[in-house]
Amino acid sequence: MSKTCLKCGKAIEEAVDDPAAEKYPACAACWKEWTTYAVMVMNEMRLDMSLLDHRKALRKYERAFFGLEKGIGEIEKKPDNPEGHQGHQH
Repeated sequence: MSKTCLKCGKAIEEAVDDPAAEKYPACAACWKEWTTYAVMVMNEMRLDMSLLDHRKALRKYERAFFGLEKGIGEIEKKPDNPEGHQGHQH
């Protein structure tokens, strides 16, 4: 009996070689997509994985990515931070 990927719905042909992937049934392609997206989330939100609240935030995105949690879409951006760097000081 084969498992089905939560993300794409296809049968999982090969096991993902990552212990973290055991949380959700995911095909190798979708797991790779998640790991790439997770890095973007961590960078964009400036998450520090040593902090519990930040790990919880990433977990919410992970659950949403695999369709297990609703209400989270794209990476949350601050409304006062426009696309350009106008008026933004470092």
